[in-house]
Amino acid sequence: LHTPMYFFLANLAFLEIAYSCTIAPLTLANLASVRRISISLSGCGTQLFLFTLLGGSDCILLAIMAYDRYVAICRPLSYPLIMTWRMCMSLMVGTCAMCVFLSFQLCLLILTLTFCGNNMAIRNFFCDFPALMKVACGDTHAQQLSLFITSAILLTVPFTLICTSYAFITMTILCIPSALGRQRAFSTCSSHITVVLIQYSCTSLIYLCPASYLSATQVRVVSVFYTFVTPVLNPLIYSMRSKELKEAMNRSLRRIMLPQKK
Repeated sequence: LHTPMYFFLANLAFLEIAYSCTIAPLTLANLASVRRISISLSGCGTQLFLFTLLGGSDCILLAIMAYDRYVAICRPLSYPLIMTWRMCMSLMVGTCAMCVFLSFQLCLLILTLTFCGNNMAIRNFFCDFPALMKVACGDTHAQQLSLFITSAILLTVPFTLICTSYAFITMTILCIPSALGRQRAFSTCSSHITVVLIQYSCTSLIYLCPASYLSATQVRVVSVFYTFVTPVLNPLIYSMRSKELKEAMNRSLRRIMLPQKK
């Protein structure tokens, strides 16, 4: 499993675990408590920053994985020369650096909002940008514009790159004369396509659609799906579709369960 594809997959798993953990503790505490547990403005800002950083990195990483599949299928002879470990590390570091910058400037702008009162109740289970702007006083057009631009950078641009990569991949696969070869090529991409459709459809509904498009209840349902359900489904999707993961898991289980012979 020490290949670029599984390196990116391991980073995807880490990012999804991390951004779920920024939300899960307070959410579970509120569910277990009779009274609502409050969060300070600084705590809300920290949660916003971490969630945007990790969630944005997750979206860009899906585009990088699509590029990895494009090179592997469309340019297989050049794959070892292009997708080197140095290239993989540079892509991950660049992704994190860009998301740190976008998250920091967006959080600073959002936290300049004024609120009418000391205790404000947001209609969501975590500090999210749309819910926070709905309880703010005064004009929020600058914050809404900044949120839309950041969402477009983190969602629209990577999704466009993913569509472009898979357009070239599809043309290459259709040129393969063998039906078995076409099936194998499609099977290597099916897991990633499934994850992309789930992730981008949910996040686009929240951050790219107009605020009046969804009700508060619908927003919470969609938010639960992409913050908790999707990170649970992704390992299952990849493990069920990947022969290498199944074989590696079977080898690990055999080493654990069977006694070693001297």
